[in-house]
Amino acid sequence: MENHYNSALLIGAGLSVIAALLHLWVIKAGPRGYRLFGAGERFIRAAEAGKIFPAVATAGIATVLLIWAAYALSGAGAVPPLPLLRPVLCFITFIYLLRAIAGPLALRGTGRSNHFIIVSSLICLGVGLVHLLGLVQRWSTLA
Repeated sequence: MENHYNSALLIGAGLSVIAALLHLWVIKAGPRGYRLFGAGERFIRAAEAGKIFPAVATAGIATVLLIWAAYALSGAGAVPPLPLLRPVLCFITFIYLLRAIAGPLALRGTGRSNHFIIVSSLICLGVGLVHLLGLVQRWSTLA
């Protein structure tokens, strides 16, 4: 049976799910996880002090990434069309690419490690480009 799913958007969805799961792992790992993934010292200290804000913010990011994965799956044709599919996929693609391009400037001096800034920006660039490819390929079929 031949499938008509868009591979780029399926990959984009998978990458968003992986990123969401990593964010959830960071919450579970606590300060060690935040430190390992390059969070700012303020976030790490708050997690060490048992503050809830780092976990809430990180869970919020994970939730957004899972919603983005659902939209990528919908755009790929793997699940039924979600509301505002085309504009939402455009927005998701824009945010990934904006984070990739502006991230290094916006995150400088925030306490995050240079390694985190560079690696996360390159990851966002890759994910954004995968979404862009899928969006271009599926443009005429998106509602």
